[in-house]
Amino acid sequence: MTDPFVRPDVRAFLAYLDSMPGPKMHELDAPAARQVYFAMKDVADPPVGELAVIRDLAIPGPAGDIPARLFDPREAREPGPLVVFFHGGGFVIGNIDTHASFCAEMARVLDLPVVSVDYRLAPEAPWPAAPDDCEAAARWLSCSPDALGRAVSGIVLAGDSAGGNLAIVTAMALRDAPATVPVIAQCPIYPATDASKPYPSYDEFAEGYLLTRDSMEWFMAAYRSDATHLRSSPLIGDLAGMPPAVVVTASLDPIRDQGRAYAAALAEAGVAVIFREAKGMIHGFVNLRQAIPSARGDVAGLLAALKGVITEAEGERAMAQAAA
Repeated sequence: MTDPFVRPDVRAFLAYLDSMPGPKMHELDAPAARQVYFAMKDVADPPVGELAVIRDLAIPGPAGDIPARLFDPREAREPGPLVVFFHGGGFVIGNIDTHASFCAEMARVLDLPVVSVDYRLAPEAPWPAAPDDCEAAARWLSCSPDALGRAVSGIVLAGDSAGGNLAIVTAMALRDAPATVPVIAQCPIYPATDASKPYPSYDEFAEGYLLTRDSMEWFMAAYRSDATHLRSSPLIGDLAGMPPAVVVTASLDPIRDQGRAYAAALAEAGVAVIFREAKGMIHGFVNLRQAIPSARGDVAGLLAALKGVITEAEGERAMAQAAA
């Protein structure tokens, strides 16, 4: 087996991480791991930058208010799509702040409002707390124009890693029991889609590429999900009728093959899907655009693809309304 292609800036970042002293993530408890992850954001990611609106929200949830944050490049706008974003972090770490830079970039490039949802984390709140919160948030956002300050015509569900899993699970829930407005697109970024069986990439990239097998096992032990349930492993469910998708993977990622399999299964189910793989790139790259400059091109490409899918969906909605 030949060595995989690794971009020069990725190789340099991995060498930097390898040189850092201290315990690995799976050797920490959850609060300490969250602090380490938060501290990395200013090293690895660009500043949030300026937007017309950055406002915190409180969304009613099944266990109390769910914190969220609205990012919008416009102070006011006509009714249109809303992006609902679920952050990554293995269901254990990450929050609105760790992903604020990417959410702001999404809002600017797509010229759409983005709401980042701070769902409950394990181990304090194990599965299914996270999918329960994400579904509740998406439903509330679909019908709360006064709280948002703008009316919503359709929902785009997006997320990275664990958040990609939650975007898919939420899309399934809203397909089966629709919200006030439709889900018009999904964008899972290097998503975890199937914990029910092994995939080759899990062993191939188990060590040395940021996300490790040990970290994955630490995350899943904290999350305590039922790997045979579609709210944990959505790939094992029925994908017919899911919204159009942009699915993104990284070639050096232990869960790469889960994302590949999800994109293929969508196509098999007759769902329109755009599949993009960042060659020579590691898991987590949307939050590494400062540490790994080439990641900016990958983010630009995925957002351009998503913008096209949203534009097409909005065009179809306008035609359907005109014909009604």
